[in-house]
Amino acid sequence: MRTDTKKNDIILIAALLAAAAVVFVIWMAVSRTGGTVVVTVDGDEYARLPLDKDTVLEIKSSGGTNTLTISGGKADMTAASCPDGICVDHYPISRTGETIICLPNKVIVTIEDASESGADLYT
Repeated sequence: MRTDTKKNDIILIAALLAAAAVVFVIWMAVSRTGGTVVVTVDGDEYARLPLDKDTVLEIKSSGGTNTLTISGGKADMTAASCPDGICVDHYPISRTGETIICLPNKVIVTIEDASESGADLYT
C-alpha cells in the first residue's frame, strides 16, 4: 500500500504541474504587449509614455525620487530613493495590466494597451 501512495502522489503532482503549464501558456498567448506606460504619483497621473520609444523619466514625489527607464519595449524602475528598493528589484514590464509599485514614494507604473489610452501623449 505504501508504494501505491507514492505512485498516486507523483501522478497528482505531475497533473498539477501540467495544468499549471497549460494555464501559463494560455495566459501568455492571450495577454498582449502593451503600448503605453502610465505613471501615477499619489493617485494622480504624472506621465503617459509610449512603450516603443526609449525614455528615461525622473519621477519626483513627496516621498522621494524614482527613475523609470523605457528601453527595448520594456519599462523598468532603475533607481529609487525608497529604503527597501523593492520596485528596483522588480522585473521589467511590457504586457497590458502589469505594474511596478513603489509604496514609500507612492508611485505606480502600469502598462496599458495603446488603443485604450493614446500612446502618443506626454506629460
